[in-house]
Amino acid sequence: MKIRITADSTCDLSEELITKYNVGIVPLTVLLGEQSFRDGVNIVPQDIFDYVAKTGILPKTSAPSIADYEEFFEYNLNEYDAVIHFNISSKTSASHSNALAASEKFRGKVAVVDSLALSTGQGLLVLKACDLAAQGLSADEIYKQVNDLRPKVNTSFVPDSLDYLHKGGRCSLASLMGAKVLKLHPQIIMENGKLGAKKKYMGDMNRCIKNYINDLHTMYPEYDSTRCFVTHSSADPELVEMAKAQVKKLFAFDEVLETTTGSIVTSHCGRNTLGVLFITV
Repeated sequence: MKIRITADSTCDLSEELITKYNVGIVPLTVLLGEQSFRDGVNIVPQDIFDYVAKTGILPKTSAPSIADYEEFFEYNLNEYDAVIHFNISSKTSASHSNALAASEKFRGKVAVVDSLALSTGQGLLVLKACDLAAQGLSADEIYKQVNDLRPKVNTSFVPDSLDYLHKGGRCSLASLMGAKVLKLHPQIIMENGKLGAKKKYMGDMNRCIKNYINDLHTMYPEYDSTRCFVTHSSADPELVEMAKAQVKKLFAFDEVLETTTGSIVTSHCGRNTLGVLFITV
């Protein structure tokens, strides 16, 4: 059986990984005023930063429609026997519900997974599905295994600024002002498909990211060593290199993959946000 693994664009996989693992991607839409763009196709994060700097407001984003998903699945089923599709958490976007509705047209040939994650937290599940498909597992077996893995995905990140989270209604003005005065950087985590704040770090980003990675090492002594993502939103190169070095020092991943967030995730977290994402056991 030929199985195609697909995802919406919020999985934030690099072009290199998309090509290597033959992942099909359906883009979400970004609206900058009256102009419409397709995530990962004709818009880059710098466009987001420029728009927010100019207007003071965040872009709007929208999920692919049911019709978009029907067309996407039909295209993939022309060459494959089954499709396993991954979406950003259903609690943050309509992408999953639209994909699920569209899948009903194909009588069991399309399985839709609510990743309960975003960015490369979702991407980790996508690549795990690719690994399992390469091992010869059936579509049903892959679907079951990746669904069971969802609670074990560490999806977390540390933003440099809370400005974008505040503009998006995910951070109060008091928290924003307090963070600026005290140089606080919260660890944002995904639990049960929803974003929430956990520990707060104080100081510059280098110090905060190093402490964040140290805490991950303490929290998760056991983990799937296949791969880890260091994912960032156009972060300072020195910060990214320090983070990768710290991960390699403390963990024993076969791969430490650097990726940058696409326009959808960037529009919610802002520049210089960084996360270390992997699957725990």
